[in-house]
Amino acid sequence: MVELSDVARRLIKLRLQMMVVNEKYKAAEYKIPIHLAFGHEAIAVAIDLSMTAEDQLICSHRNIHYNLVRESNLGPVMDEYFLRENGLGRGCLGSMNLANPTKKLVYSSSILGNNLPVATGLALANDLRESSAVTFAISGDGAMEEGAFYESLVFLSSQNLRGVVVIENNDWSLGTRVKERRRPIDVKLLSRSVGVDYMRLSGNDCVTYTTTLRDVVAGVRQRCRPAIIEVDVSTLGEWILKNDEHPTGKVINYHAGPAPTVVLTGSPVIANTIADPVYVLEKQLGCNAIEEIASEMAKKLG
Repeated sequence: MVELSDVARRLIKLRLQMMVVNEKYKAAEYKIPIHLAFGHEAIAVAIDLSMTAEDQLICSHRNIHYNLVRESNLGPVMDEYFLRENGLGRGCLGSMNLANPTKKLVYSSSILGNNLPVATGLALANDLRESSAVTFAISGDGAMEEGAFYESLVFLSSQNLRGVVVIENNDWSLGTRVKERRRPIDVKLLSRSVGVDYMRLSGNDCVTYTTTLRDVVAGVRQRCRPAIIEVDVSTLGEWILKNDEHPTGKVINYHAGPAPTVVLTGSPVIANTIADPVYVLEKQLGCNAIEEIASEMAKKLG
């Protein structure tokens, strides 16, 4: 059973940790690019709570939320972002390639779509070792445009491998929406065509996400049939582009760099809509409970 109070603590702690990173980023203290993940916390916590000790997690360039939720402590991740020798990757991996094999986050890639065939290979290796481990691969609505996405699905399915591909669909790739760069892709139909199970998650209810994901993973493990989880996310921290083409300004979804509109002081809620997982928690638990949990978690950062 998934406890709402436990989920709330994990999720709010993750939000606050990223807010701390963002404050350092705004102060220009890093020498490396970092892709923050405000708004992605619900799926990260749900995956963390759905993994067994033998499962593996393979991430993309936007991996801060998974690294923080798996490591739990901010210190080693922060030290890595400062390229210190005592960092999580001994100061050699930085942000976009940051992995933590001891916590089963075994690989991250700065190359779009590159992590998918790597995850497929790991799933095959698990099968050859007769392991029941499930391999999770994190993708997005941009990376799914790469050929490696389709090829990985076909291989996972044809070899009956235990793999879960998670698509964090925020409708953006860099500064362009899906409708600005391609026709819509029906992932459910695509999944069916290659014999892969499909589930879509939306609404940022982390308890529901966790319960659903655990059921899907159990099916993947038992039936040796891969699955796709498409998650509707909003990457919070948008900014306004003003140029000759857009003199009055165009809203650009956050992609990378500091999020200037996100501040650490006050409430951990960034947007008062269901696009924000913390706002969803606030509607479930109340403002006072969220403030108490945030105060408690703030004392445990580090």
